[in-house]
Amino acid sequence: MEEEGAATCQVLEEKPYVAVGREVWKNISNLMWALENSQGKKICILHIHQPSPTIPILGTRFEASTVDEESESNDLVCVKVETFEPLGESFFTMALVTPIPAMSERAGSMRFHGISSPGSRSGRSSVTEEPVSRLIEEKIFVAVDKHVAKSKSTLVWALQNTGGKKICVIHVHQPSQMIPVMGAKFPVSSVKEEEVRVFREKEREKVHMILDEYLRICHQRGVRAEKMFIETESIENGIVQLISELGIKKLVMGAAADRHHSKKMTELKSRKAIFVRREAPAPCQIWFTCKGYLIHTREAADDSGSEYASPRPSISASDLLQAFSNNTSRVHSNGSSTEHSERVSNGSLNNTTDDEEREFDGRGVRGSATVMSTVDENSGRSSPSNFPDGVDDSFHDKIRQVTSEAQSSRREAFAETVRRQKAEKNALDAIKRVKQSETAYSEVLKRRKDTEIAVAKEKERFVTIKKEQEAVTEEVQSATAQKGILWNQIAEADGTLLKLNQKLDIAVKLLQKLKDEREELQTERDRALREAEELRRTRAAETSTLQQLPQYFTDFSFSEIEEATNRFDSTLKIGEGGYGSIYVGTLRHTQVAIKMLNPKSSQGPVEYQQEVDVLSKMRHPNIITLIGACPEGWSLVYEYLPDGSLEDRLTCKDNSPPLSWQNRVRIATEICAALVFLHSNKAHSLVHGDLKPANILLDANLVSKLSDFGTCSILHSSGSKSDVTGTVAYLDPEASSSGELTPKSDVYSFGIVLLRLLTGRPALRIANEVKYALDSGTINNLLDPVAGDWPFVQAEQLARLALRCCEAVGENRPDLATEVWRVLEPMRASSGGSSSFHLGRNEKRIAPPYFICPIFQEVMQDPHVAADGFTYEAEAIRAWLDSGHDTSPMTNVKLSHNSLIPNHALRSAVQEWLQHHC
Repeated sequence: MEEEGAATCQVLEEKPYVAVGREVWKNISNLMWALENSQGKKICILHIHQPSPTIPILGTRFEASTVDEESESNDLVCVKVETFEPLGESFFTMALVTPIPAMSERAGSMRFHGISSPGSRSGRSSVTEEPVSRLIEEKIFVAVDKHVAKSKSTLVWALQNTGGKKICVIHVHQPSQMIPVMGAKFPVSSVKEEEVRVFREKEREKVHMILDEYLRICHQRGVRAEKMFIETESIENGIVQLISELGIKKLVMGAAADRHHSKKMTELKSRKAIFVRREAPAPCQIWFTCKGYLIHTREAADDSGSEYASPRPSISASDLLQAFSNNTSRVHSNGSSTEHSERVSNGSLNNTTDDEEREFDGRGVRGSATVMSTVDENSGRSSPSNFPDGVDDSFHDKIRQVTSEAQSSRREAFAETVRRQKAEKNALDAIKRVKQSETAYSEVLKRRKDTEIAVAKEKERFVTIKKEQEAVTEEVQSATAQKGILWNQIAEADGTLLKLNQKLDIAVKLLQKLKDEREELQTERDRALREAEELRRTRAAETSTLQQLPQYFTDFSFSEIEEATNRFDSTLKIGEGGYGSIYVGTLRHTQVAIKMLNPKSSQGPVEYQQEVDVLSKMRHPNIITLIGACPEGWSLVYEYLPDGSLEDRLTCKDNSPPLSWQNRVRIATEICAALVFLHSNKAHSLVHGDLKPANILLDANLVSKLSDFGTCSILHSSGSKSDVTGTVAYLDPEASSSGELTPKSDVYSFGIVLLRLLTGRPALRIANEVKYALDSGTINNLLDPVAGDWPFVQAEQLARLALRCCEAVGENRPDLATEVWRVLEPMRASSGGSSSFHLGRNEKRIAPPYFICPIFQEVMQDPHVAADGFTYEAEAIRAWLDSGHDTSPMTNVKLSHNSLIPNHALRSAVQEWLQHHC
């Protein structure tokens, strides 16, 4: 042991020791002198650290002797190794010696902290520790928020502008005052301590995780960094407290939230930043940034009143005693002292800084108590022989008495202060507990109220359910009572059903017999129709033979044509097209229509001669009469029809009145008769080939006549083919593809004309529209409204007949003589026979609505009531039922039966009304 101690002493003797103070600039000259005269030896820097004689408690400083040892020992100790090699192979270390304060029970000892030096060549560990202020001066402190995104720009600015210095990330954590328990939050005072402790641990772990994110940013940029945080209720006060306790000299913090940043921003926006700038100690330099830009810098100031001020040089013990003896009277008289005092520990004197002196001076009674305590301790440890000569015993007694009284007063004042502080703390705790109790009581009341509301709702719900249960029970009982009645009714119904089935079998047999008779009648009727058709054709052939007589045709000279048209005066022109022009004129005292053909038109000499040959030998009431021709001027002379074409009347050209539905049915019947006449000669059948409303002319009585036979075709028994021409919308698609015109081609065109008479719409794609309307049951919406109120049954019958005529395959189209005529002729007769009772749009007398048949839209002559409760004309409702319908024409609901009951009362009323108004 002695050898090891000697070796240690030898090591210590081989290196020079340099004692330094707190301020580097005051001791740099001594260190430089040692470096120049140490001959390259290892240098050990020593510093004597003076512990503060006062301890801060609850914002107030008390003398160390009056504070518990546990509070005194909570000093911040920061140990760090620094190795320097400024002189080649020479290097030196630093050591910090911290003496134990005199008032501690550990007096007489000295702490010497040791840390291994990585730069030592001897292999021994060098014992070093440097003061906190020295370490803090070499760090940049960055205050950060709990949200990394908000403070990342502040940290990045610090990393970019600190020159690679070590970064210390500091954070002020605000402990939550509400603790979450089972989905709800409660005050801290109302939660168990164990739950509060567990929650606080989770909060701290979360803070550590947040600070680790900041450290990760520093490590990614290659900068050393550490973290530190404190817990307090006020963030700004916490930052100021950290600056004061740690002696922070350089701090970077946010000036405002990033969303408040602008290029013109020069002032602090954050309340916390403004508070820190105002309250932080003067020696701390603070940079305020926002969104990566420096907004404001608070420069550090050398504040002699600050805790960081440099210590004054030490004063001797004799000077202290002299100052004490000279100012004793002043301590007693003023009750306070502004003199500097020196504290003694282990018989040695330690310096007291100006900071401490000024702090004591500013605290009034506490300051004086501290000074008196110091004097008492110094005098108590000094013997009377230490005082100068000439001081008698009475003076010593007075000094002891004054000192004792001062010490007693100091202790009483301190005890009173402690009691007051405890009382204030207890009062604050009581107020806090009262507030927490009030909050808890409010929560209890709220929960109680919610519970009462929930209970009331449950009671209402229970009452409702009980009522529903009673209602269901009554219904069940009623249903049970009705069950027997229903079984009896079912048995009766089964018996009735059996009887009805028997009657139904008899009715089916009778119906089958009636059907057989009907088929026989239809066969006989078809045979009679065929015979009538053959007879009609025979008569038509005879008429055609008679039409070959020359008296039906006259040749006119060109001069007569010029005179009749007043030399083709444009005012007499009534029509014009690609074929030429039509003039109205007077020939031989007869008003005629003169058609002047254009030699360059599609109707050439062949078509001209064909129309002359056909019309000159043909006469029919519904075919236009050719009076004569002028071969010299390529002119045809027709009878004059003043009401224009069917196309003009359908489109109401020149404001011509629209055609009623009765006239339209009659015109369709007339066109059908004309086509049957053209097709009647089997040996030389004539096909019009260009049937359309523009080629159907109307006379003054709206009698229709076919015209424009230039494109007609005479068919022989062997058939013929020619270039098919005509209007596309009316042209048979089968004839267009095969190039052969047949009577079925005229049937197709007649179907399109019939659809136009029904709807008044253009011919293009009209068949598809009508078919869709029939399938969807909306045919009424498609009928031409200007024609008047179409009878529903007749309109639907005409629409279906027209669609059959428009079939794409000619074989599927109906025959005009045997099928189409059988539908149109009865319809024309019916509309013409009852026209006197029809109420058109020009009728001045309006019949009561219940006199009108819903189907025919006419005044009923024989009203009958159907199963749906509505009254119809007997003929109309029977036609509806015979066509296969089993639903009501008015409601579209299936009829329960097809029986009709005569309405004699309504029939009498109708007849009486007709006698008075017709």
